[in-house]
Amino acid sequence: MMSTSEIAELRRTIGQLRQCVGALRSRYGDASAVRRLANDVERLDIDTADLDGVPLAVPAQAKAAERVPVPDTPYDPALWHGADDEGVGGYKRDQR
Repeated sequence: MMSTSEIAELRRTIGQLRQCVGALRSRYGDASAVRRLANDVERLDIDTADLDGVPLAVPAQAKAAERVPVPDTPYDPALWHGADDEGVGGYKRDQR
């Protein structure tokens, strides 16, 4: 395990990185490179929490973003009208 002072310094540095990435997001918007940097900062924060042995609190907005509701009802068959079956190579393509 890392010492308390090392963890504190690492967390301070991650905070500074987070501010820098926020400034980049203001300037470049939602560019893929900015998203990757933000993801890297979050990964550093998670790994720091693992080293420290303290579970990291996940922001409420991140928890909500992980949930994707999937209905139990069948999809409307019209959604698939004219779509090819993957791997079949155009099954029933010539039929109308």
